[in-house]
This record gives sequence, C-alpha cells and structure tokens, in this order.
Amino acid sequence: MKTIEELRELRESMQRKMSLRKAGDDETVRVVVGMATCGIAAGARPVLSALVDEVGKRGLKNVIVTQTGCIGVCRLEPVFEVYGPDGSKTTYVKMTPEKALRVVSEHLANGRVVEEYTIGAAEREEARK
Repeated sequence: MKTIEELRELRESMQRKMSLRKAGDDETVRVVVGMATCGIAAGARPVLSALVDEVGKRGLKNVIVTQTGCIGVCRLEPVFEVYGPDGSKTTYVKMTPEKALRVVSEHLANGRVVEEYTIGAAEREEARK
C-alpha cells in the first residue's frame, strides 16, 4: 500500500505528463507520434514514452506531445512529426527511444533539426540502394 504522500507525488507526476499532451498556444511546438497498428508494432509506444518523459524532465513548457493514427509511411515506422509555431513540419522516421532523446535535446530544446533521422534522409538512402 502506498502512503498518501506517495499517491500525491504519483498524481502530480502523471498530471505533469498529461499536461504535455494538451493543446497549447501560438508558441507551442507539437510533436505527433504515429500510433496506428503499424507504428505500435514497430515500437512507437516506447518512443512516445521517451518523448513525454524527456520533455517533462527538461521542463519544455512550449512542447506538447500527442498521438495520431497512421501517418502514411508504414515502411518507415516508428514515425513522429514536429510542428513548429511557424507552421514548419519535420518528419522523423525509423525512430527509437534513444533517437527520440536526441531529437528532444537538439531539435525541441535547441531548434536544430536532426537531419539524419528525417524522412528526406531515409528516402535519399533508399534511392542510393
């Protein structure tokens, strides 16, 4: 059995995580993780968890993490998209929890797209084969 204090801490922790998944304002960066059957089978759940946890740990108040169904590039799952406040969209493909942490560190926290994880890089690689 947990103590009242442990339950309060658990509730506050979950509320912080859930606040990362709510709609934001005009300065908000949205991260949308593909969670259709194909994405889940390819490992999207741990990627989603890694994103939510790392955004929370870093206290990135301008970032929300949500999920959607199929993004449409099943062969490149797990996939997530980053929508900037300026309307830009970056699609990250073949993601892992470790790669997601790097995207949080470089792209979400510092504004530098991690080019080698993007759909453009994956398509160029496929074209070379």
